[in-house]
Amino acid sequence: MKKFLAKLALGLAVLGFTGAVLAQAASEPVAAAAVMEAASAAVEAAADAASAAEVAAPAPVPNKGDTAWMMVSTLLVILMTVPGLALFYGGLVRAKNMLSVLMQVMVTFSMIVVLWAVYGYSLAFTEGNAFIGGFDRLFLNGVWDNAAGTFANAATFSKGVYIPEIVFAAFQATFAGITCCLIVGAFAERIKFSAVLMFMVIWFTFSYAPIAHMVWFWMGPDAYASADVAEAMTSKAGLLWQWGALDFAGGTVVHINAAVAGIVGAFMIGKRVGYGKEAFTPHSLTLTMVGASLLWVGWFGFNAGSALEANGFAALGFINTLFATAAAVLAWCVGEALMKGKASMLGAASGAVAGLVAITPAAGNVGILGGIMIGFLAGFACLWGVNGLKKLLGADDSLDVFGVHGVGGILGALLTGVFNSPNLGGPSAVADWVTVGMIAPDAYSIASQVWIQAKAVMLTVVWSAVVSVIAFKIVDLVIGLRVTEEEEREGLDISSHGETAYHK
Repeated sequence: MKKFLAKLALGLAVLGFTGAVLAQAASEPVAAAAVMEAASAAVEAAADAASAAEVAAPAPVPNKGDTAWMMVSTLLVILMTVPGLALFYGGLVRAKNMLSVLMQVMVTFSMIVVLWAVYGYSLAFTEGNAFIGGFDRLFLNGVWDNAAGTFANAATFSKGVYIPEIVFAAFQATFAGITCCLIVGAFAERIKFSAVLMFMVIWFTFSYAPIAHMVWFWMGPDAYASADVAEAMTSKAGLLWQWGALDFAGGTVVHINAAVAGIVGAFMIGKRVGYGKEAFTPHSLTLTMVGASLLWVGWFGFNAGSALEANGFAALGFINTLFATAAAVLAWCVGEALMKGKASMLGAASGAVAGLVAITPAAGNVGILGGIMIGFLAGFACLWGVNGLKKLLGADDSLDVFGVHGVGGILGALLTGVFNSPNLGGPSAVADWVTVGMIAPDAYSIASQVWIQAKAVMLTVVWSAVVSVIAFKIVDLVIGLRVTEEEEREGLDISSHGETAYHK
């Protein structure tokens, strides 16, 4: 409004000046040419002033509410990792290996967060090609704009809405950290601590960062200014984004990616000493329950925070995380009671994680009934994953990483394509980012979207498997993968860290 009034006043002034000049020209014909030239110059000056005002328009200011929500979400993801995942895993191993698991989770998370700042964020979330980003944000260079004296902005999913890029970078750092930490559960109780860290560096660089780029990198909604540039903008996005794969919070990037790395590690490192002959019972289901509860609480930041705004889609992700997880707990307990005659605390905690995993890609992409269905089906599917599938594979997946995160992640990714349909209560997907128009109910094809989801799953499985095999082989050749039999029998707390979780 202020800009309009300024232009109006400027225009009236020009008209007044021109009128006066023309009157003078009528009384003094000799000076008419000079008078008209002065009037023309005044009009051009007015136009230049208006253009300058447009150029000097202030940069978008991040919404304080969205920024605050994303900072809280980042803290929640840290909570679900350290201590949530650490305690969940720690309670499941034998007492002599408790601290080793806590160490592997905490140190891995810390290392990956640092690597994310150094180069991971740049590889995942800057423009490069369809598979990997570039080096524009090494050491987070450029998140502070020296010329403008302000912080750089990061796009959300709404036109004209931004958050500070440093907040987005921090949020995504926690995703990278927890993904790597999930893997350690597959080969707990027998791997060298140094081997864990070396493997994580390689796998993070060549599997996590590329998959994150392929699934989540795009140019942002404001880049789609018109239909003329839409195709060019899409061609700059990650490969799976170009395909139209839906992954709200990390079904492919986090869970399937980590689960495949875990099962590869379980095969390549080998079974624990005494596996199949000795009882490997969890030493503290109380701590496992505490860890599962912290995971559930923290997962609200993981899923709802992935909306990048405090809006309706964040609320949808929030409520789906609540309902789907509860449905999975009930399903697992029912299935376990039918199989074994009793429902267990371990089963309830595992069911909660199964529901959280399965709803992750769907959280903001499906309706409430769809979310409940995904959670309920995940409870039964993951129960089979840690029993029937585990026996079929024959690997010693210590803490059932593939049975829960692999099976749950794949199921959730595929069912996202089903329940995203507006005909089944889903919000649908964006058909045109220029207008931010959604796919109409009569135009939505469940079969087509499920096929896209399946391709995304297959690419993630193959990519992570290949990188994992190579990474484990390199680590084995350089420092060796597992501890000696004597060290394993003694327990990794003492043999690897020189301390014990419990004093007798």
